[in-house]
Amino acid sequence: MNLLVSAVFGYLLGSLPFAVIVSRAFRLADPRSFGSGNPGATNVLRSGHKAAALLTLIGDAAKGWLAMFVAALAGAGEAAVAAAGLAAFLGHVFPFTLGFRGGKGVATALGVLLGFSGALAAITAGIWLTVIAVTRYSSLAALAAAAAAPVLAWWLLGNTLITLIVTLVSAVLIYRHKSNIRNLLAGSEGRVGGRKETQDN
Repeated sequence: MNLLVSAVFGYLLGSLPFAVIVSRAFRLADPRSFGSGNPGATNVLRSGHKAAALLTLIGDAAKGWLAMFVAALAGAGEAAVAAAGLAAFLGHVFPFTLGFRGGKGVATALGVLLGFSGALAAITAGIWLTVIAVTRYSSLAALAAAAAAPVLAWWLLGNTLITLIVTLVSAVLIYRHKSNIRNLLAGSEGRVGGRKETQDN
């Protein structure tokens, strides 16, 4: 499995819109039709169905990890495995299945980090949980985790390629949160459990 095949496979897997698939399976409203309109686990949670939101979260995270696992299992080299992970993340954020308008990528990014290193994923998730516990801003937690991930990747793994991929993932994730950044600066961002919360996976 070469780099191109790995990337195409990763993108196709990443483009599976679990928020929409799970919502249809549970006969819920399309998550793009309410809340923030983003097809992510947080918006599915707004439907009031916690099981559907959890399944969406697991599915979105799993596809980032699975793309890399399958590529490695097929004998792909380090660069191809990394490309599969990056492509899966981009597939979630810009899925052809939803007209290239996907989620913000938090869960799928975590899955990609897990594909690189369990410790990297665990520490990054720990940062996310700590920030959200202290501030109750899920968007701020995602931004903090995204900013820390490249530094952690280099510190834990010391691998230039992995650090570059993690940096690219973080940069796209931060860009996708541009509206949240504006709201945070304006003091209008909703907290977890509040009515204005707009963070989505």
